[in-house]
Amino acid sequence: ENSLEKTSACSSANPSGVFVSPYALNLSSFTKLIKRLQERHPEFSKREIVKAVQELRKINKGVLSGLAISSIEEKTSAIL
Repeated sequence: ENSLEKTSACSSANPSGVFVSPYALNLSSFTKLIKRLQERHPEFSKREIVKAVQELRKINKGVLSGLAISSIEEKTSAIL
């Protein structure tokens, strides 16, 4: 049972049972974040929004993991 818990924490399966890499999940979250920021700030290009997220990452010691998406969205909006 213990090894099963470790496996499920490291990877995931989509509803059809196909393995999804944890890196793909992170990319999906990033894509959703960018879309939300584009809707919130239509006056900025996608490139400008990505640069602002990268700036936030730099400010946050090179990581965004552990921050809620809503928090990342708010902090990126402040940078924009």
